Amino acid sequence: MTTPFPPIFSLHRPLLAALTATLMAMAGPAMAGGDVSSADIRLETKLGQDVLRAGKAQRIYLRVSLEGLITKIRRERSPVNIALVLDRSGSMQGKKMEQAKEAAIMAINHMDRNDVASVVVYNHRASTLVPANWMRDRAKVRARISDMTADGKTALHAGVKRGLGEVDKFLSPSRVNRVILLSDGLANVGPSTPAELAELGRKAGGDGVSITTIGLGLGYNEDLMTRLAGSSDGNHAFVEKPEDLVKIFNKEFGDVMSVAAQDVEILIRCAPGFKPLRVLGREAQLRGREVKMRLNQVYGGQQKYALLEIEALGGQSAGSARLAEVEISYTNMRSKTRERLNDQIEARFSHSAAEVKASTNARVMAAVATQIATARSEQAVLLRDKGDTKGARRLLQENAAYLKRKAREYSAPMLEQLGAAASATAGALSAKDWGRSRKMMRARQFKSKNQQSY
Repeated sequence: MTTPFPPIFSLHRPLLAALTATLMAMAGPAMAGGDVSSADIRLETKLGQDVLRAGKAQRIYLRVSLEGLITKIRRERSPVNIALVLDRSGSMQGKKMEQAKEAAIMAINHMDRNDVASVVVYNHRASTLVPANWMRDRAKVRARISDMTADGKTALHAGVKRGLGEVDKFLSPSRVNRVILLSDGLANVGPSTPAELAELGRKAGGDGVSITTIGLGLGYNEDLMTRLAGSSDGNHAFVEKPEDLVKIFNKEFGDVMSVAAQDVEILIRCAPGFKPLRVLGREAQLRGREVKMRLNQVYGGQQKYALLEIEALGGQSAGSARLAEVEISYTNMRSKTRERLNDQIEARFSHSAAEVKASTNARVMAAVATQIATARSEQAVLLRDKGDTKGARRLLQENAAYLKRKAREYSAPMLEQLGAAASATAGALSAKDWGRSRKMMRARQFKSKNQQSY
């Protein structure tokens, strides 16, 4: 198990490097996963069970989590390169537009002279209100935002594309590059399908730009907005009331201003005798015994995880065996260098069923239950969309019972809360309630799959 990262104290580099290497060598591989840290990022690998049944084919779960560490060393935040893309179509008139202006101005107030910002607005066409530039004259930017008016239709795709173009002018791996999209309506000019917007988001994510989508009111397309955000590893929020916009913008900028690592690549190699089956809740590439995933950012004080379901093919005798190795590479936003963390996971095998059961890791299995329930919630949306209200209600009720049962089993209050939400949604599937319920479901699903903080 090794953690090669740049030394923190430059005056004692040789001594610190030697000491770090010695301690890492002494630590050895982690039994059933472990905890490896640099100065800024913690890698934690845990199995759903610390002890597995010897000689038996079985399925197990591996959770690989990353957390940005908040330390005295990381006093200065990374500079940001932000494009605010704001809907100014006719449906934004009145209170929505006034609250959007207030939220956008608050966002500008968060920035300083080392940051880059731009403002793009769109109705039936997109235009650049404030071209990308250093934030040396925030008063001028605030004045331009205050002059916004609302009219016309909604060329959402064109707005996002223009916003990405502004970010691209100052694109840099040493900055947090992001588009923040606000919309209250359906995209009705230009490309408008979830698949088309997801492809735009996928390309942006590949270039190192995340897109956060904020849906205002009950008129926007939540499938389009969540897929655009998800494909670029951004955030998504459903804001029902205009007066909540400022609060959501504040939370979004809390994330933006706390990025500890970017361009995160996760590689998991399963050992012979263990086969990766699927990653729950995240996109991943599975090829043979290798699994690859990517995250755009890891935030300070927050944990992101990936859950891998693995099949143990059987034949393992009692004792210990190497199950997998994990390698993480990322750009450290403090040092602006490329760094790596590595861990090896060993599993212990036993013939004792009681020992196996007693070794259950409740935190890992609660995360598994969350992702399983999220997939069922997505299936309930599909059933309700097809007109099968009874089937959707039955599935949500079953999901609520499952979550409450697992909440007791793993002592997990969050599962209890998700179960209560599923139960409430099961009673809100009528035509009158469905628009609101669907948006709330999509937002919860997105938050669970991406471990979003708000």
